[in-house]
Parts: sequence; C-alpha cells; structure tokens
Amino acid sequence: MTTEVQSSMTQSVRAARSSFSSSFGNDDNPLHNSNGDGYDSDGSNFAPPTPSTLSMTIPAELAGAIPLIDRFQVDGFLRMMQKQIQSAGKRGFFLKKSVGPQVKEKFTFEDMLCFQKDPIPTSLLKINGDLVSRATKLFQIILKYMGVDSSDRVTPPSLDERIELVGKLYKQTLKRAELRDELFAQISKQTRNNPDRQYLIKSWELMYLCASSMPPSKDMGGYLSEYVHNVAQGVGTDSEVQILALNTLNALKRSVKAGPRHTIPGREEIEALLTGRKLTTIVFFLDETFEEITYDMATTVSDAVEELAGIIKLSAYSSFSLFECRKVVTGSKSPEPGNEEYIGLDDNKYIGDLLAEFKAAKDRSKGEILHCKLTFKKKLFRESDEAVTDPMFVQLSYVQLQHDYVLGNYPVGRDDAAQLSALQILVEIGVVGNPESCTDWTSLLERSLPRQVAITRAKREWELDILSRYRSMEHLTKDDARQQFLRILRTLPYGNSVFFNVRKIDDPIGLLPGRIVLGINKRGVHFFRPVPKEYLHSAELRDIMQFGSSNTAVFFKMRVAGVLHIFQFETKQGEEICVALQTHINDVMLRRYSKARSVASGSMNGDLSNLAKPPSMELFEKRVQDLSKTVEESQKNADCLLEELHEKKKQEVKLQEELEGIKDLLRSEKQKLAKVTSDRDELRSLCNEKDTDLQAALLEKRNMEVRLAKLGNLTQETNTKMDMDVTNNQDELKICKEELHTERENTKKLLHEKVLLEQRISRLEKKKAEEVENLEKHFEQERKALKLQVFELERKLEGATQDLVAVQSTLATKNADLASLQNNLRELEELREMKEDIDRKNEQTAAILKMQGAQLAELETLYKEEQILKTLF
Repeated sequence: MTTEVQSSMTQSVRAARSSFSSSFGNDDNPLHNSNGDGYDSDGSNFAPPTPSTLSMTIPAELAGAIPLIDRFQVDGFLRMMQKQIQSAGKRGFFLKKSVGPQVKEKFTFEDMLCFQKDPIPTSLLKINGDLVSRATKLFQIILKYMGVDSSDRVTPPSLDERIELVGKLYKQTLKRAELRDELFAQISKQTRNNPDRQYLIKSWELMYLCASSMPPSKDMGGYLSEYVHNVAQGVGTDSEVQILALNTLNALKRSVKAGPRHTIPGREEIEALLTGRKLTTIVFFLDETFEEITYDMATTVSDAVEELAGIIKLSAYSSFSLFECRKVVTGSKSPEPGNEEYIGLDDNKYIGDLLAEFKAAKDRSKGEILHCKLTFKKKLFRESDEAVTDPMFVQLSYVQLQHDYVLGNYPVGRDDAAQLSALQILVEIGVVGNPESCTDWTSLLERSLPRQVAITRAKREWELDILSRYRSMEHLTKDDARQQFLRILRTLPYGNSVFFNVRKIDDPIGLLPGRIVLGINKRGVHFFRPVPKEYLHSAELRDIMQFGSSNTAVFFKMRVAGVLHIFQFETKQGEEICVALQTHINDVMLRRYSKARSVASGSMNGDLSNLAKPPSMELFEKRVQDLSKTVEESQKNADCLLEELHEKKKQEVKLQEELEGIKDLLRSEKQKLAKVTSDRDELRSLCNEKDTDLQAALLEKRNMEVRLAKLGNLTQETNTKMDMDVTNNQDELKICKEELHTERENTKKLLHEKVLLEQRISRLEKKKAEEVENLEKHFEQERKALKLQVFELERKLEGATQDLVAVQSTLATKNADLASLQNNLRELEELREMKEDIDRKNEQTAAILKMQGAQLAELETLYKEEQILKTLF
C-alpha cells in the first residue's frame, strides 16, 4: 500500500515539474543546475513559467523577481528569439550552465535572464509598443559597452566610447520610467551566468553607472537590490565584481531616495565616476569667502553639506543647508547689495543638476548678467542655538545676522545702530589705539551701517559716536563683541528671523503694500515694507490659527485686533515658510511641556514642605530659602533636560538611520516570506493532488477485487478454450520448424559473404597504410618550409617591437613636455589673475588717495579761510 502511494506521488511531482522544464524522450531527467562549467543551449523548445511552479525551479538569486513575473513577457520573447535563431541558422542563444548530459531542454524565465551575445528581438518586460524598438537598441548599446560587438572587432571600446555609450543610455531612459526598468532588467541579465570575466566586469560597471543617478521603479528596485546584495555577499564572487556590486548597492540606496537626475550627466561626470576621481566646485559663505568641495554624478545637497561641515569643522550642522544665490546685473552696473535672491535647495537635489541649471540659466539670460552660485547658510534660527558653543557655529551665525542687518532687514534706532557698528568694527580689527588711522576705516564704517540708517545723520556725527562707543569697549575681546552683537539682535521682536520676499494677493484689512518682506522667528510672523525698509506689523504664534502653501502662494489665517482674517501672498517659497513656522511652533510646545513638567515636580515638593510648616516667621524664611533652592535645582534640571533633549535628537537621527536599514531588511524578509508562502501553497496543492490520487487508487483496488471474484467463475471456461489452443499451437510449431531450417541455410550463405568482405577490407587497409606514409612525407616537407617562414616572421616581429619601444619613448617625452607646458599655462593664468587683483587693488588705492587728496585740499582751503578770518577779526 505504501509503495503505491509513493509511486503515485512521484509521478504527480514529475507531471507538475514537466510544465516548467523537462527533457525530450525521458521525463525523469532532472532540471540542470546553473552552477556547472559547460554551456549548452538550444532555441527549439520553450515553456512559460507559471506561479505554481516558480518557487520549485527558480534559483535563489532570482527569488525577488517572483512578484514581478507578470511584468516579463517570457512567451513572446522566447518565441521571437527562436525565429531570430532559425532565420540566422544558429544553434542557440542562451549561455546556460549545465552539469548533466547534453540533452535538449525547454527554456524558461531563468534562461531568459541569462547572458547572451546576440541582440534581443523584443523587450524583456511588457512595455508600450512604441518603446520596444528603443528597448532593443538599449541592448545593442549594452553589448557595445561590454565589448560584445557584432562587428567582430578585437579591441574593447575605449574610455571615450564608453562615456558616449553611457550618455546615450541616460538620454534614452532618464525621462522614461518604463525604459529604466527595461534597462536594469537587461543589464542584470548580462551579469548572470556570464562566462567571460571582462564581459562580467563591464556589465557590473555599467550597472553601477546607471544606478548612481537613475533608479528603477519601486518594484524593480526591490528585486534589483536583493539580487545585487546576494552577489555582493556571495562567497565565491570575484573580488572586483564584489566591489562593483557593493558600489552598485550603495548607489541604488542613494538614488532610490533622491530620485532620478533632472539633467543628463555631463561627460566630465561620467568620466570621473568611471575613473574613480572627484570633480570640484566652490561653495560661498555670506561674507564672500568660499570653500572647495568635491562631487560626482551621484552627490546630493545633503552629501555636500556633510562634506563642507567636515572641512570647516562644524559639528552642529543640522540647521544649515545649501542655497542657490542669484544676482542680476543689468548692463555694466555692479550688483547692488540686497539684490540677491536665496532659494532653498532640497536635500535630495543633485549637485550636478544644480550646476547644469546654473549654466543653462546663464545662457538664457539676455541683456543682463545672471550670477548663480551655491551659498552655505542657516535655514532657521532656533532658540536651542543659544546653547551651542561651537566656535564655527557662532561665527557662521554672526556672519548671517550681520549680512541681514547690513541689508536693512533689522530696522533699529540710532543708538543701537552705533553700538552694533562699533561691535562689528571691534570684531573686524580688534582693539586698536587709533582705529580712524586704519587705511580702510571709511569702508569699515560704510560696511557696518545699513544704508537706510546711515542717511539719517551726518557722516561725521556717526563717526564720532561710533568711535566713542568703540573706545568704551576696549575690555572686550573679539568673541565677546561677537556674542554681544548676537545678543542685541536677538532681543529685537523680529530678531533671529529668516526673511522671504512675497507679493500681496489678498489683504482683508487693506493696510499692506504690494511687495512685502516676511520675517519668521520664534515669536511669530513679522511684516516689513521693502523700500524704504519699515517695520509694519507682527503676528504672534498664538494668533496664527492656520497656515498652508501651494507651489505659488502661501496663506495665514490669523487674528488681528481680535478678528480672524485670511491673508494670501504670492511666493515660490511657501513650503519653506510653512516649515519654518511649524518648527518654531513645535519648539514652543516642547518648551511649554518641559516647563509644565518641572513646575509640577516643584509644586509637589512645595506641598510636602507646606505640610510640615509651623506658623512662625523663622520657619517661613527657611521655607522661602528652600523654595529658592528648589527653583535653582529646577533650573539646573531644565538645563540638563535640554542637554538630554539635544542628545536624544542626535539619537533619534541615528535611530532613524537604523530604522531605514531595518526597513530594508524587513522588505527583503517580506519578499522571502512571499516566496515561502508561495512554496507552501504549491506544496499544499500538490498534497491535495496526492490525496485525490490516493483515493482513486483505493477505489481502483476495490474494483480489482470485484473483478477477481468474477474471474474465478470464468476459470473453467478458459480451461476448455486452452485445450483447443494447445492443438492449434502444435500445428504452428511444425510450421516454425520448417522456417527455422530455411533460416539456417540463409545463415551459411551470409557467413560465406562475410569471409569475402574481410579479405576485401584487408586489401583496403594495406592501400590506406601506403597512402598515409606518402602523406606524412609530404607534411614533413611542408612543416620545414613553414618553420622557415615562422623564423623570418619572428625576426620581423623583433624589429617591429624595437621600433615600438622607440616610438613609446618619444611619446613619453612628448607627454612630459605637454605636462610641463600645461603647468606653465596654468601658472601663466594664475599670474594673470594675480595681476588683475593687483591692478584692482591699485585702482582702489588710487581712488582712496584721490579722495583723501580732495579732502586734504578741502581742509586746506577751509584752514586758509579760517586764518584769513582770524586776521580780519
């Protein structure tokens, strides 16, 4: 009974597997594993995959492709591939590894994703019919990049050719998600079962180049990440392939997060990634100093911010970011201060895209000069910034607030303006005995005063007031002056604001001008008139009931004089405005929560002490002292809690990164779970089939027992029939004996013919030996002649190698000369720049001297007039 069940189960398993892969003439042959050394293919038989059989036959490295099986057109691809092979008269197209005997196999989804040298007739994925021809061209570009070219050329493609091919791939697929998925499917196909190491390395190199700035879709990205991860962590993977796979995996994680590039990477970017070098660009600060950072075609704004923070040794850089600074200069005029526009950049924006956009904007500008540059500054001033003691953080905050103050964004009175100017000069030159004797004293005064404030008094009055305040600060250091400058601006109602230029759309009150500058800080939203710079109104955070933004506008629902109004403004920075406002609201809520918690703990301590308080004056004084101590302790606790909050924020960032990693692991585990569940469902269906087969076998056994009982009754009848058959068989036996006699006679004749044939074969063998001997003599003569020819060719080869060595040496000297010329050219350019700087400084010095000469002449005339008046009176 057991053997019958096992045999029926075995047959059903073979039947289930034969729907995906089986052999002609023998259904028991196992499916060949793809880990052997030999390669065999035959394009004559195809079997489409079915979801019920995929988990049994697909290899582990393609397990992630099971959810995507409906996106692959297995039947159509293999059918068109077969037609292509038959028309070309070839034997096969897939390079499938096999370890068993070389027999004809049906080709499947796994085979379709194996390396092949021939072009593909159609796409691997089910895509729009208009894109199929482009998909086949993509595969031809991939083959050219790998060096598998139909032109049968021996040399692999050069670096310039590879760069051009990568540019074509980006041009064809960057804006089309369907073609991006098709491209990654084709490249991953060329990395599987690739017999040639150079082809394999080139295919992984191309995968890395495409994954750096052009991610696949979410579904394809999951499969591709799992496949690349398996290759990168594989034990038997080639070391160079493993490095490329790890780079590809990291590039995929970054590009999936950042999205595809908006512009096609330039030739320099592709070459830099291919050769492993970095490109450089300049990032400016608000004081016109700058730093050089490196980037490649995959570098984003967040990467650049992290690198720049490391260069300038800025530890707390979470509130800083890169901004696009645009200055418009019309004609020959120099850019006016305050004419800059700072646009916040998304953390996931590519540096290569930004630089390409700068170049395109500069080319588009007509009649005016557009200066675009990257600027590093704070996104937002928060209350927690006051606790940061990092010197670079304080310096950058000072530079930004000084920049905003000089532009006039902080309207102040005369006294505050003089104090702030004195502090700026002290930060600039330190403590000096006679600051007015400095050569750049006039420019210091101009740079430290906003233009709108400077015109409210005479220049000499400003100078005397600032000098007196400067001399009263001789005890301060530069750091103290910097901190005092920050403290004064921080105490203003609109201090530590970030500013946005907007246009009025809807003003229910009708008091706001057409153009407005919005300032947002921890206290609320502040409204300014841009020209002349004038403070208009403030709305505290508690008065703002609702706010929101679109791509071109922002609105505030806020209380003015106790009445709710909705204000709308036109701006492209609506999202930045809302983020800044929401951040300050969150800080206020957090501060209130921590204060309420500290007050609650203090009140509990107070209640406990009140229970033991006797009605006497001394104890009351002690109680006051205890309460003051508890207040001090609560203040210390609040400071500790703030520090813990900063640490927890850092831990939160780390936990967020770990969470992303865990999510990736969870995603892969879910894919594995889906595979296991599909295997379980398949096994369950097979088990159900076996149960039905078992029931059918039992039913058949009962039927056989009934038949045996009936056959017992018919035994006697069969015996009589058998006697009659015996008599008939004896007659047939006689006939067979006669036929046997005739066959023996035929055998004798055949033996005689065999002897004759053997004699004939011996004669032919002798003749063959003579011919072989003659051929050997002939071949020996030819071998000697060829040996002489080889000797002559080797002698010519030696002469050619000597000529090649001489040419290479001359080429090396030429390259050295070229390098020296390039260095000289570079030095010449630097000298020209230095000359221009020196000329510019000389012109400035001449202008200053001329201005001082004019002042001296004026003073001299005044002095003479005064002397004349003295003589007269």
